Amino acid sequence: MTEQGTRTYSPRERMVFSAAQLIRRDGVGATGMRDVAAHAEAPRGSLQHYFPGGKDQLVGEAVTWAGRYAARRVTRNLAALPADDRRPSRLFAALIAQWTEECLATDFAFGCPVAAVTVDCADATDSARTAAARAFACWREPLAAALVELGVPDARGATLATLMVSSLEGALLISRAERDISALTTVSDELGPLLDAAVMTAR
Repeated sequence: MTEQGTRTYSPRERMVFSAAQLIRRDGVGATGMRDVAAHAEAPRGSLQHYFPGGKDQLVGEAVTWAGRYAARRVTRNLAALPADDRRPSRLFAALIAQWTEECLATDFAFGCPVAAVTVDCADATDSARTAAARAFACWREPLAAALVELGVPDARGATLATLMVSSLEGALLISRAERDISALTTVSDELGPLLDAAVMTAR
C-alpha cells in the first residue's frame, strides 16, 4: 500500500496518499494536517484549498482511497492466478502474502488505514466511520465477484468475502502486536481449504 505508481501525482493526490500512510502507521489522532503536508511535500497553505472540510474531509478521502486500492489489489491478484490453478485459496494466499511482505519490510509499523479509522473511535468522526464502512464494502464487493468467478456459488460469494477480509484484518492486528507473521500464515493455511471446499460443494 506504499506505492503510487510511475505517473505524476498532483499535490492533492499526494496529500490523500500521505494521509493514508500516516493513518495506517500512527492512527487518526496522531495524524495532523501539517504532518500530511510535510509527508506529501506540499505547500501547507494548499491544505485549506484542497480540503475545505479540514481533517474530517482528508481522513474520509484517505480511507476511500484505501478501499479502492484494496479493490485493485483483488483485481490484480485475480488476473495473476495461473490458468491451471485458479483456486480461491490461491487468491487469498496472494492477498495475505502482500500484507506479510509489507509487515516484514516495515518492521510491522504499518497496518490498514481503514481499520485504523474504525478502531480510533474517539478520534474518528461519523463521516470518517461512514467512509470506512464504504471502503470495506469497496473491498468486499470485487472480492465476492472474484470468488464467484473462481467457482464459488453466488449465494456464498459475499459471505466468504466478508470472512476473508475479517480474517485478514484480525491476523494483521495480531501480527503487528506480536511482531510476528505467524497469525497471517495461520489464517491463510486454515481458511484456504474452506474457500476451496465452497467450489467443490458447488460442483
